[in-house]
Amino acid sequence: MMRSFGNRDDTFVCDEPLYAHYLKVTGKNHPVAAEIIAHHESDWQKVIAWLTGEVPQGKAIFYQKQMAHHLLPEIERGWLNDLANCFLIRDPQEMITSLIKIIPQPSLEDTGLPQQWEIFKLVREQTGKIPPVLDSQDIQNHPRNLLGKLCDCLGIAFQESMLTWPAGLRPTDGIWGKHWYSQVETSTGFRPYQPKDDEVPDCLKSLCEECQSIYDRLAKHKLR
Repeated sequence: MMRSFGNRDDTFVCDEPLYAHYLKVTGKNHPVAAEIIAHHESDWQKVIAWLTGEVPQGKAIFYQKQMAHHLLPEIERGWLNDLANCFLIRDPQEMITSLIKIIPQPSLEDTGLPQQWEIFKLVREQTGKIPPVLDSQDIQNHPRNLLGKLCDCLGIAFQESMLTWPAGLRPTDGIWGKHWYSQVETSTGFRPYQPKDDEVPDCLKSLCEECQSIYDRLAKHKLR
């Protein structure tokens, strides 16, 4: 999605702007954690001021790729009212089997799903509207249709450039990209969904069930 919006001619993108703060506060042992903290802003208030200020490079749209679990409890939520909030969800089994390749024993909070549900409810209550929810599998199989609907929800024009882009990393990618973005780096568009055969380990099946419950609540509202 970040590649898709980054290929628009009117959009500036940023990659997980609260990651450094998250790592500094939690002490999580993520790849290149010290490097991330050293090279990215770790003061959440300064980050929020940037996210809610003028769009960089004179662009009209500011696409902000956030990880819901990066919004730690001390980060107040009022600034979300200044943004158009959209939610991307993924089948819990595939999410967990992918996540454990980097984080072997994730907690429920590490998945970001409880935070997504909290923020979804908050946005719905504050705006009186249901914010857009998209399923990654649906986007892979029907990118033109789903992105068109998303743009309609956001009140912006769809651009055909959102469907294809040049391969490679970007200056706007976080320095963690070399560890997380191997498939993104080689992509030039949305690849059709391919089912994964990886099994959730027995020790994480209860976690998967918890994730499934939250996923199902969000999926009731997804664009189709």
